[in-house]
Amino acid sequence: MTLLITLFAAVIATLIWYSNEKARNMKINILCYMFWGASLMWFVDALFEYAELRAEYFTPAVEDVLNDLFLGLAVIALALIVWLIILLVKDPNHVVRKALKREA
Repeated sequence: MTLLITLFAAVIATLIWYSNEKARNMKINILCYMFWGASLMWFVDALFEYAELRAEYFTPAVEDVLNDLFLGLAVIALALIVWLIILLVKDPNHVVRKALKREA
């Protein structure tokens, strides 16, 4: 489940990055790297888990599916928070800089 969630997030982020020039300016490529890296990590994990469990791999318990769902969503949320922090620090459209100048 974590693999599917991060794959969907990676594909969506990549499509947004590829189709929108403003998205490239907003550092969406960082999200692409994080989501594709997580997808690759969980793909390798799935390979090793399949090698260990064989046919049982395809019949997970409901608790395992829910745990994987929450883990996948948590990883998506963490990646979005990291991207938001990077975006605020880099400030590509100078929004934060303009707001700080108005207050000073």
